[in-house]
Amino acid sequence: MSASPYDLVVIGSGPGGYVAAIRAAQLGLRTAVVEKDAKVPGVGLGGTCLHRGCIPTKAMLKSATLFDEAKHAAAFGVKTSGVELDFPAVAKFRDKVVLKGAKGVEYLMKKHQVDVHSGFGRLDGPGRVVVSGEGAGTALEARNVLIATGSVPRDLPFLKADGASILNSDHILKSASVPGSLLVIGSGAVGAEFASCFARYGTKTVLVEVLPRLLPVEDEEISKEIEKSFRKKGIACHAKTAVEAVTRNPDGTVTVAATGPAGESLSWTVEKVLLAVGRRPLTDGLGLETAGVKTEKGYVVVDGHQRTNIPNVYAIGDVTPTIWLAHVASAEGVVAAETVAGVPTRPINRDQVPGCTYTDPEVASIGLSEAKARERGYDVAVGKFAFPVLAKSGMEHTNEGFVKIVSEKKYDEVLGVHIVGPHATELIGQAAAFLRCEATTEEMIRTIHAHPTLSEALHEAAEAVHGQNIHG
Repeated sequence: MSASPYDLVVIGSGPGGYVAAIRAAQLGLRTAVVEKDAKVPGVGLGGTCLHRGCIPTKAMLKSATLFDEAKHAAAFGVKTSGVELDFPAVAKFRDKVVLKGAKGVEYLMKKHQVDVHSGFGRLDGPGRVVVSGEGAGTALEARNVLIATGSVPRDLPFLKADGASILNSDHILKSASVPGSLLVIGSGAVGAEFASCFARYGTKTVLVEVLPRLLPVEDEEISKEIEKSFRKKGIACHAKTAVEAVTRNPDGTVTVAATGPAGESLSWTVEKVLLAVGRRPLTDGLGLETAGVKTEKGYVVVDGHQRTNIPNVYAIGDVTPTIWLAHVASAEGVVAAETVAGVPTRPINRDQVPGCTYTDPEVASIGLSEAKARERGYDVAVGKFAFPVLAKSGMEHTNEGFVKIVSEKKYDEVLGVHIVGPHATELIGQAAAFLRCEATTEEMIRTIHAHPTLSEALHEAAEAVHGQNIHG
């Protein structure tokens, strides 16, 4: 037991938990983090995003991009020969990136004097956290507790990942080889990214989505563009398609039976199946019932300042019914820490959260889609501009896609920006600044954009809202 109570104990060291701990320490709070993987070899601090999500996935995607570019380098005047994918080296690069990140989080804990307790933390009442595992029997007294335990991959009711032929995102990130064929169930960000990644590795890839379109949370025109691009790249895309049965065959392959959009029977036999059907909150064994913390459908219920129904107990990230993104968890962690410290803070504006999908081409968006803006009653004006028109885009390996701006006519305010194309995930930062400042499309137009850059596409799309873009 600690000599005196901590001001804040954070359960979980992912991008929500460790950011909250650092912000709390900056505000003068005596802070501790409890992490079940803190002493696990090759893992440590950082949570799902660093070890089983965002970071290793993007490292693999970087290798896929370089491999694809190298094969087509002749178009840029660079001759190559014998270009091969060395997957063990890909895995080594991926793991190196992850390890560096874990060591970075460990350094930050020491720098900000945040105590780290190794083990599984659970609530034993509102102001007490019991740590099991390596630190078995340790009890931490806490004036405030923050739950930041994240999420784990979901299974389907009739299909569970086994790590052999049926994989989830955790499993596929530990693959030792590239399968000859892969069927991905689910075309959200996770499914679409892995489909894009392995297709470029050379895997024959099928992408199946039960909803009417790929990347269903994106603007409808973005979904259409990414499907068109995927098909051109050889990815077999099947929307409005429901997987009905999966059979493991004696030779180690898997046969997937599904019903198509017109009720037709479809079937594929592949080496591996990837379940990418979402994630569920990791709340098992946390002692939420003991502490009286309210949950709904497994999620911890919170208010805009991340407070639960129990005083001095907070929750952030994937354990709450929020937008499941690492940067959202981080932002929520800051709000929670500042609330605990009693300093002025503001809840997150959920309409101003950027979303990024690191496919080829990349997809990024912020704000309202055209359909959502119309649902809310706005008189909508839209501007679009295609990347291939830009000189800078013609110098990129990926030269496709567009920028779409959704605005409203009365005040000309920008409501949403949607991008599919080269470096979309970097360009969305500019759009985020415009939305945060409640900018108008006229202000975007009067903002001088450097030439030649890809950001000119945002400038031209803003001009297109008013029918005055120069190069369209």
